This record gives sequence, structure tokens and C-alpha cells, in this order.
Amino acid sequence: MRRAEHIPIYAQVAHDMAAKIAAGELGEGVRFTGRSLMGSQYGVSQETIRRALGLLADVGVVTIRQNVGAEVASRSRAAEYVEQSKADSDLLALRTRLRELIAQRDRLNGEITDTFQRVMDLEERFRSSDRLRTYEFALDPQSPAVGRNLQDLQFRQRTGATVVALRRGEEARLSPGPDAALEAGDVLVVACNAGDIERVSRLLREECREEATS
Repeated sequence: MRRAEHIPIYAQVAHDMAAKIAAGELGEGVRFTGRSLMGSQYGVSQETIRRALGLLADVGVVTIRQNVGAEVASRSRAAEYVEQSKADSDLLALRTRLRELIAQRDRLNGEITDTFQRVMDLEERFRSSDRLRTYEFALDPQSPAVGRNLQDLQFRQRTGATVVALRRGEEARLSPGPDAALEAGDVLVVACNAGDIERVSRLLREECREEATS
């Protein structure tokens, strides 16, 4: 017998027994051989078998007589019970799936709200940033920045700008760390306001090419 989730074991046993009766494997009037034998057949306790038989007796599939045992009462009732059990199982599965979908929807709504807020925050930041753009600054061999790193230069503190990339030859390094050593010929891609360009130029002793890259 295949065990289903969320359905009590005794109900699963009752369904299996009713299915056998509905299929004609157990004819009307057939007496069960005993709870202990049935318990070993299904691998469950005698109490589980007792509850399964009680459930079938309540719907008229079997009759239980004291000191006699249980016998098949109605094949048609068994078929009705199997059909109803299937409908109940399908309904349970649909309810479970509905709960899963609702949980997914709630998670998605949370992500949408969070992403929307981040978009709004970024838009507000750019609106108040005096047209923040990116500019390129090439390091001349005589630049005092050559051989030093961004932390030594106190680049952010002295210019108010942010280095978003460092190009060296054919290679580009995004978001270089403060310990990135600068070399002659390096091109710094800097995000800054128009008013910060002069400060960056003075720090690097290099004329800004003033061609925005974005």
C-alpha cells in the first residue's frame, strides 16, 4: 500500500481495503481472517486496523459483529467510498498547492516592494546628485598618484568622487579596492558631479578628457 502525506494511516488502510472490495477481490459476505493477520499485511498496529474497520463500518462497507469479526457488506458502498476518498484527496492536494502558491505570491510581492523601494532610492539619489556621471582620467607618468593607491591619495575624501573602474591596457578592473596601486597610463573611470571634476584633476595633475562614458 502506498502511503500518502497528510492522510492518517488508518484512513489509508481503509481506502485500500475498500478499493479491494470495489474491485471484487473481496466479495460480499467474506469475513476477514483477523486483525493480527491484517496488521501484518499492512505493516500497522491492530489499533490502526480497528480504526480502519470502524471507518468502513460507519459508511456501510463492512459490518462488525462482536466475537465474530468483520465481513464485507456492500461492494457498491465500497466503490462510493473509494470515489469520495479520491475526491477528498484531490481537494486536499489542491488546498495544499493553493497555500504554496499564496506563500510564493507573498514572497514575490515582498521582493517587488523591496525592489521598487530600491529603485525609488536610486532615482532620488541621482536626482539630488547634480547629474552624477562617469568621466575618464588618464594618469600621466609624472603624476604624483603613480605608485600610490587610492587610500594613500584619500581619493574619496579629497574629491567627493568614486572610482568605479580602473583600466590598464586591455584589462578593466571594476570597483578597485582602496589598496589598488596606480601605474602610469592607467585610466580611472570616476563617478562624480560636474563640480568634482576640477578636484579630481588637481589630485591627479591630469587634464580631464571630459568625455562622459555614460
